Amino acid sequence: MIIERTKSEIVIRVSSKVNTYGLQRLLDYLRYQELTSTSQTKQSDVDALAKEVNKNWWEKNKQRFIIEYR
Repeated sequence: MIIERTKSEIVIRVSSKVNTYGLQRLLDYLRYQELTSTSQTKQSDVDALAKEVNKNWWEKNKQRFIIEYR
């Protein structure tokens, strides 16, 4: 593996033998870090939004997971 830093970026070279699934997960994490590096959002705001999204998703999808017995 070779890591090279230029003025505007970091270049990482890896062998073509590297597992692409694991590499993609790493790249997704690095992309997340890049996108959120300048965020001023508080963690509590993120948590509240995630809770709301999960609640809405569950209300729309719970019938797929729960079997009602009568």
